[in-house]
Amino acid sequence: MSISNSESRTAKDSPRTEHSTALRAGSVGVMGILFFVLSAQAPLTGIVGASPLAVALGNGAGAPGAYLVVGIVIVLFAVGFVAMSRKIQANGAFYAYVTAAFGRKIGAGAAWLALLAYSTVQAAMYGLYGAAFSGVLGTAGIAVPWWLLAVVTMAGVQVLGSLNIELGARVLAVLVGLEVAILLMFGFTVLVRGGGPEGISLAASFSPAAIGAGAPGVAIMFAVASMFGFESTAIYSAEAKDAHRTVARATYLSVGVISVFFSFISWMLVSYYGPSHVIDAAGAALESGDSTSFVLTPMVELFGPWAGTVTGMLLVTSLLAGIIAFHNGINRYLHSLALRGSMPRGVARTNRHKAPAIAARIQTVVAFLLVAPFAVLSLDPVLTLFSWFSGLAVGALLVLYMLCSLAVVAYFRREKVPGQLWQTVVAPVLATLLLGWVLSLVVSNFTALIGGSAETAVGLLAAVPIVFAAGVLVEVGVERRAAAAAVPAPGH
Repeated sequence: MSISNSESRTAKDSPRTEHSTALRAGSVGVMGILFFVLSAQAPLTGIVGASPLAVALGNGAGAPGAYLVVGIVIVLFAVGFVAMSRKIQANGAFYAYVTAAFGRKIGAGAAWLALLAYSTVQAAMYGLYGAAFSGVLGTAGIAVPWWLLAVVTMAGVQVLGSLNIELGARVLAVLVGLEVAILLMFGFTVLVRGGGPEGISLAASFSPAAIGAGAPGVAIMFAVASMFGFESTAIYSAEAKDAHRTVARATYLSVGVISVFFSFISWMLVSYYGPSHVIDAAGAALESGDSTSFVLTPMVELFGPWAGTVTGMLLVTSLLAGIIAFHNGINRYLHSLALRGSMPRGVARTNRHKAPAIAARIQTVVAFLLVAPFAVLSLDPVLTLFSWFSGLAVGALLVLYMLCSLAVVAYFRREKVPGQLWQTVVAPVLATLLLGWVLSLVVSNFTALIGGSAETAVGLLAAVPIVFAAGVLVEVGVERRAAAAAVPAPGH
């Protein structure tokens, strides 16, 4: 079964106007997609933002092991995900896969959940980005409100999203390369020096006892948040070189790279402080009101003040890279929905660069509408916008992962593929069970994840079934209108 991923039409009655819906085929390879995915995962943001929380509130020195556990779960999910990508080429991954298994209505619900997850995590990034950028400028004596920086950046991202995808991949390659480089510099320096006061211990971070210490569910929850966005590999299938191989390779490579990378860097942080002291260090950083000091302090002590300044600046570019990546991913979801008639046809139009320009404008407006209330109400962009929306995004995405795994099993029950029981049944079923366990951890620890009240947690989590149901209902309306339009008028 194959779903078309590009269409184009030219308005013959107007030589000046071209209404194309085709994306730029064959324009991005494995490494280009990998950089889009790594940008969405924002490695420096994940380490600086999540590691002190995972250590202090989770399982302490065992936090690095949590990244490996989540990596194993995601690899199991990726097995079925890749199997579907080889059968169904579409730039709206979850929508296309769930639709192929359960029909357009459930598929539309999945698409709306994906839009909710990606839109809210991007808005969350705008909050942290604005705060971090404002802080960097503040050290230079320049006072600029976070929301103004966010709005100006939205305009810049809108322009970049309307250009060709190769340019976006090159920009992200530079930004991601810089943040990964400084983290690896830290990690290998600690490794070569033999760790900190207690040396280097594998067992202290990766033994079952270490991983299960304290509150492992909290650490696993933050590990999931840090790996957010790897599945976006399939979103670019319409623009990939040799989509069958590119998507599969980029998916496995991104999962492997990010899980090993986060495990290694967080392990070196534990080693730097010492397994018996790292919880106190992370807790002190959180209590100080500047959790970034958990990572920045070792940077400064190892390399000097310049390292702290550069890392702070790279945190800003890390967030910018993530924002650009999610902007591109959301565009392609909107484009895919419009091609299939679930949104107005005009949303699928592409410009002379073969970029989904109309979808890019819609995405920018949505981002503005999500961020604006927090600015108008003068809410803290980190403690509210970033925390609330990132938590909601994680919850929505885990539901999508489970739905997609079930879709793999259902699809391949009809479309038999001999000799692929592991890819089409065993791995997806195991992934569904493990993802359900992770989702239960997220829900039970949701208040800690968002740092808000129980009422706020319930309100945010309620958005997941509400948005899914809304997507289903909208699709029902679309199908009814299509059926009515297909009925010939009396007398014809």
